[in-house]
Amino acid sequence: MNKAPKGMYVPIITPFREDQSIDFEAFKKVIDYVIEGGVDGLLITGSTGEYHTMTLEEQKEVIKVGCEYVAGRKPIIAGVGKSTAKATIELANFAADCGAEYGLVLPPYYQPTTRQGVIDFFKEIAAGSKLGIMIYDNPLATGVELEPDLIYELAQVDNIVALKDTSDMIHTCQVLAKTRTLDKEFSVFQGYEHTILPAMAVGAQGGFAILMNALPKEYAKLYKLVQENKWQEATDFNMSMADLFTAMEEEPYPGPVKAAMNMMGLPAGYVRKPLVDASEGLKEKMRKNLRALGYNV
Repeated sequence: MNKAPKGMYVPIITPFREDQSIDFEAFKKVIDYVIEGGVDGLLITGSTGEYHTMTLEEQKEVIKVGCEYVAGRKPIIAGVGKSTAKATIELANFAADCGAEYGLVLPPYYQPTTRQGVIDFFKEIAAGSKLGIMIYDNPLATGVELEPDLIYELAQVDNIVALKDTSDMIHTCQVLAKTRTLDKEFSVFQGYEHTILPAMAVGAQGGFAILMNALPKEYAKLYKLVQENKWQEATDFNMSMADLFTAMEEEPYPGPVKAAMNMMGLPAGYVRKPLVDASEGLKEKMRKNLRALGYNV
């Protein structure tokens, strides 16, 4: 059975050129930057990685290149969610063969199903996948909220090892209260910048943050402070980044984080259409925020 992941995982961007092609050399440079910055792992082809703008073959290529280039330096979660269990299993096992350890899976959402339909979907994937499965609850994006009792039931399934909870703190707290009684490893990650630290304060095992692409060292420091039980210092440090947390989703992501990275001299490139780049007004606000953190931008 796969061990449950823990720590700060970066949902890594995918750099695109102006002609909309994938810039794999830039991708490798960003991988080096976040690993050197101290992240605990990488999520490849997640929402921030713009998987939804890719063909299946492009998504596979990004997973393959990413896994081969990381080469075991950090654990990898691959975004593998598809509309059917069969398609999800096929992509998950491709990612496993490339070197990924975990697969991030959304529930069925385009055409609603029943509660039992959701359970059967995840059970089939968990049974057929070589990857440890991370449930992805993102109701704002999908319109589907996985209630805590359902997550608790799924968490008991063999090979379902974690949850990425891009939901509100009440939901996260309820999930943590239920899953803490499990007799197996199961990690809960918070998926919003502002609530990663509060979630860890009540027992979450880590977080995903769009901003981690630009500020991996800061997130590594934050996690270290938590592990050392230096909560006041962690709180103060967290608040120093609060304006940038807000900026990450003030406009459609990942435009803001790519803009921040580009002004820092990192090769984030462009977003892929129909997504849009950050506005000049937001770029100016982020420039001021980055300068306040000591960056010369």
